[in-house]
Amino acid sequence: MARKRRVGIIFGGRSGEHEVSIRSAAAIIEAIDRKKYELLPIAISKEGKWLSPSKSGSLLPERTQQLLSSATNTAGAVAILGDPSRQGLVSFDSDGRFASEKLDVVFPVLHGPFGEDGTIQGLLEMADIPYSGCGVLASSCGMDKVTMKSLFVQAGLPICKYLWFLRTHWQAAPDPIVRKVVRELGFPCFVKPANLGSSVGVSRATDKTSLLNSIELAAQYDRKVIVEEGLDAREIECAILGNDSPRASLPGEYVVHDDVAKFLDYAEKYSNTGHVQFVVPAPISRSLTSQIQRLAIRAFQSVDGAGLARVDFFLRRDNGKLVVNELNTMPGLTEVSGYPKMWAASGLAFPDLLDQLIELAFERHSEKSLNKTSI
Repeated sequence: MARKRRVGIIFGGRSGEHEVSIRSAAAIIEAIDRKKYELLPIAISKEGKWLSPSKSGSLLPERTQQLLSSATNTAGAVAILGDPSRQGLVSFDSDGRFASEKLDVVFPVLHGPFGEDGTIQGLLEMADIPYSGCGVLASSCGMDKVTMKSLFVQAGLPICKYLWFLRTHWQAAPDPIVRKVVRELGFPCFVKPANLGSSVGVSRATDKTSLLNSIELAAQYDRKVIVEEGLDAREIECAILGNDSPRASLPGEYVVHDDVAKFLDYAEKYSNTGHVQFVVPAPISRSLTSQIQRLAIRAFQSVDGAGLARVDFFLRRDNGKLVVNELNTMPGLTEVSGYPKMWAASGLAFPDLLDQLIELAFERHSEKSLNKTSI
């Protein structure tokens, strides 16, 4: 019988999306084929502390902990290994002895800063260990909405009007910024931290008072704030899977059932409010589906994506044109997330999707190993 691959699942993190990351990790642990994989949970606290596997497991739902106990040995602590005789991330016992073999691959299911932004990816690159998802460049560019939109423009992708500024500039002189927003974007508009996801810190501003409050909120989460024009549009998403030859799923659409949900905020995404429903396949024409898939792949390639991403679109109601809103390099993988739902509707069940993501991690690591490191 073939040896099980040892998979480290890193989750939590110093981010406003800490709880979403825990839910994504739980979904992976519950869906993954435990006949193929031995799992090692590695949590990072909100304060940035790396927790032992046993403490990491305690952060997960009880049903997940029960499944985890049959799929891993959670003894020991986690450390980054610098010993030249070994590579990667390994676990140690309390006496500092090696508790087990090194991890074969890592699934960094971290959302937001200090994880999805290229930081953990750089650490794993230095450790020379395969990992799922985008690399350092794509992760950092995909995290920063301002840089991302600049790359979209270079790739010829349609985007909405926006402007951005630094928190220090806002604190020093807010009035010119407010005037610029009113003049160039008008109301309604959306105010967001430039480096965050899951709609954390996002607000819809309808006048100057709500704009001031929205900027103050966004500035609590990031040093850079982005303001986008408000569009009367349908919200459509498309999932991407692959490395150098990515493919796109059937698109899905968030359908608003009443006026209570003014926009797709954190509560609407991760709570069963009943105001919003994610419908996949999206009720759109075949030609529009193909167009969305092409644009999604182009967006993915514009940031040099790898492994997976979710690309979000606006379909304008006034002229029927598509706008690329943003790309998420580590989309939510929770039980209510759109990414696994879109692939399920496209014929790829979640356990098989996880298999492919792990294989893509090995593929990319193997391809990068062909690079010369000496002259």
